[in-house]
Amino acid sequence: MNKQDSTRLIEWFYHFGRKLPWRENPTPYHVWLSEIMLQQTRVEAVKNYYTRFLASLPDISSLAQCEEDIYLKLWQGLGYYSRVRNLHKGAIKIMADYQGKIPGTQEELLKIPGIGQYTSKAILSIAYQKPYVAVDGNLLRIFARLTCYDTDIKARQAEKACNDFFYPLLGSRPGDFNQALMDLGELVCLPHGQPKCELCPFKKCCKSYQNGNPLSYPITVNKVQKKTIEKTVFVIHYQNRYLLFKRPDKGLLASLYEFYNVEMKFNKEEAIDFLKQKGFDIKKIEDLHECKHVFTHLIWQMKGYDIELEQLPEENDYLFAFKEELQDRYPIPSAFSYFLEYILLK
Repeated sequence: MNKQDSTRLIEWFYHFGRKLPWRENPTPYHVWLSEIMLQQTRVEAVKNYYTRFLASLPDISSLAQCEEDIYLKLWQGLGYYSRVRNLHKGAIKIMADYQGKIPGTQEELLKIPGIGQYTSKAILSIAYQKPYVAVDGNLLRIFARLTCYDTDIKARQAEKACNDFFYPLLGSRPGDFNQALMDLGELVCLPHGQPKCELCPFKKCCKSYQNGNPLSYPITVNKVQKKTIEKTVFVIHYQNRYLLFKRPDKGLLASLYEFYNVEMKFNKEEAIDFLKQKGFDIKKIEDLHECKHVFTHLIWQMKGYDIELEQLPEENDYLFAFKEELQDRYPIPSAFSYFLEYILLK
């Protein structure tokens, strides 16, 4: 590949690139927020979250001062909540150590919680127009097909090879170059299904296209099978108030709120016996559908029950929240979205 290929890519991007809200005003804060949101999440899902988040927390200062329940609620449904916790920690550090301005060097960016190699390069190239290649899955896939890269694309040396391949092509607008490659991977050099090679500005120099085998790349090793955990979830309520528990402040879904659940699959009789032993006075129990939630390395297979109580339990430190508070106040992870939607539609 050469500079002419790079020029074709940029021209393609200016004609066919996606119109995304964070590209309208690519300040360091906007780029940082969008890149963190886009980790493990589809672009279409991020758009509304990004707009809503900025409306509530328009700058680093407001994010640094924000209370945990508020920023977790703004993030509700995006998953991988450690991302927003690190955003908050990072904002605090930026206010304390950098006078509220996101630094413009990789050395300093890497000191900020949640900013790694990729995010630092995305910020530096897009917001500061510095010559960095922001290597993500899209760039790795394009690189593998362009070169017929015959090694595991997830191996560490693949990222270096990808960086070395694209770096000489960055040109004077490295941010546009990186975003052009991102869009090429999303719109043309597709991760699933047949890539749209005839529309690609690189088709004349793409080895896998010339060989007629783009779907043979990238090469990946088999994934480790995910562990499945059986759960019973209890939607416990009394007079339009619903029982919530706050999860521990460390570990999976830390500090979020959940419905009462146990790592065991109960039938209805077993569920009644279990709840009675825990001191709940049951007025009515109804079956809910089974559902599952898939984490990165884990699957929750959940059976649910709607539990109406005769009276509140004697233990008085339970949190019972009104339906409106479930929607507006308490951050409930998407793992429990089926049960939350069931309540809100009642």
